[in-house]
Amino acid sequence: MENASRPQAQPDTFRFKQFSVRQARSAMKVGTDGVLLGAWVDVQDVRRALDVGTGTGLIALMLAQRSKAQIDAVEIDAAAAAEAAENAAASPWPDRVKVIHQSVQDYARQANETYDLVVSNPPFFTGGVLSAYQDRASVRHTVKLPHGDLLDAARRLLHPEGRLAVILPYLEGLRFGELAATYGFYLCRRTRVRPLPEQPFNRLLLEFARQVRPLQESDLVIQDEQGHWTEAYVRLTRPFYISI
Repeated sequence: MENASRPQAQPDTFRFKQFSVRQARSAMKVGTDGVLLGAWVDVQDVRRALDVGTGTGLIALMLAQRSKAQIDAVEIDAAAAAEAAENAAASPWPDRVKVIHQSVQDYARQANETYDLVVSNPPFFTGGVLSAYQDRASVRHTVKLPHGDLLDAARRLLHPEGRLAVILPYLEGLRFGELAATYGFYLCRRTRVRPLPEQPFNRLLLEFARQVRPLQESDLVIQDEQGHWTEAYVRLTRPFYISI
């Protein structure tokens, strides 16, 4: 899982099986959270999708690989948006991934589009002191995208049958679920994620609908006791990782 307090040394380009992600200019690098969400979210029958806070464009490109959808990717940071646009242009799907340099708050007020799916790996610290690594901290804290703003934007941009999917730390995910209910969203799918079998759950993958649907629940363990990838994690991420 990502360490949100201190940036880690990472290559300028992260290579996946079908595309590469340049990440020298984006504050948020390729990490497990984004890969999990991009691989997990249900893309069946999705014709138009919106990736909110796309960063490098990772999740948007994963959605393009997994579907035939037209994907818009909104990013408020100019450097990240430019890099995401370059990654989309260099991918096998340049005609289906469009990067928009704008806040989702402004985009939601102006857009004429509606979406089958809104997906986001959103900021998750709602309080506390910002770290010295300001670029990364401002992305990971809810400074530029309060969760209420994300939910309001999704409510505006989704058509009535559309869905919203996010990944969050466990406690933040529980709070997000409570907040989502006040915006008229109903939890329809939830996967609890833990790094190792004996460790507590530390992430929630959450999918919400505008109408009540049966709740699908599951758990995912990333590695076994010997530190090997579990069969479930390999099955989920094999279409993307080169070395798995």
